[in-house]
Amino acid sequence: MAIVTLISDWNKDDYYVAAVKGRILSQCPGTTIVDISHKIPAFNITQAAYLLRSSYLHFPENTVHIIAVRSECDAGHPHVAVHYNNHFFIGTDNGVFGLILDGKPQESVRLENQNTGSFPELNAFAVAACDIILNKRLTEIGSKHPDLFRQVPMLPAIDEGTINGSIIYIDSYRNAITNISRELFGQIGKGRPFEIFIQSNYFRISKLNEKYHETSSGEILALFNSTGFLEIAMYEGNAAGLLNLDVSSSVRVKFSEPKTRKNKQ
Repeated sequence: MAIVTLISDWNKDDYYVAAVKGRILSQCPGTTIVDISHKIPAFNITQAAYLLRSSYLHFPENTVHIIAVRSECDAGHPHVAVHYNNHFFIGTDNGVFGLILDGKPQESVRLENQNTGSFPELNAFAVAACDIILNKRLTEIGSKHPDLFRQVPMLPAIDEGTINGSIIYIDSYRNAITNISRELFGQIGKGRPFEIFIQSNYFRISKLNEKYHETSSGEILALFNSTGFLEIAMYEGNAAGLLNLDVSSSVRVKFSEPKTRKNKQ
């Protein structure tokens, strides 16, 4: 069964989504088309990359993922098709692939048709997706393009036992996901006590939850979500709204030495 996913910064009520789906179904009847999201902020490849990176591995191998965010091409940023981790990705070489892929792709090509007008998702991406579904090799639909433009993801800064991170995504529950990974937290913290400061020193958290309901309704909490990143949330509430959080808001984790109990003389 052929599967194609779509992620875009379109309004789902515009005709773009329907047109791309119609083109795919006309050329490849029976294809399953899955909407990952059509609510990406305009041109925001960072948020598109976060959602796709967090979801694509849950799809069967050989799924084709169309990235319809900041899709216009130019001489330095062509339309490409990429084979990575037994999945296919189609989009513009604008830095988004460096935010999704952990390593070098198995193969990447520059699509033959770069003159696609103002709607490349319809005139190039949907066509390329069907070519892949119909088992064409990538080198049949484009020329080799091994050096993808790599945008370095925004990483936390480390300073003397402190992790200075930032919010990278606000989900539909208004939970704020940071760029601080569980792995980094463990490497720097080494089991030490900590405090998480949100925006300023006023809001602070000194423990991690495993589940949301371990904290009372309306209270701020922190946990590592299913993608392995530190999340600031409020059980049955709106953390981003209460704390005035947005993408790029700061989150700081400060580790301290554990207190030692003095022996009585």
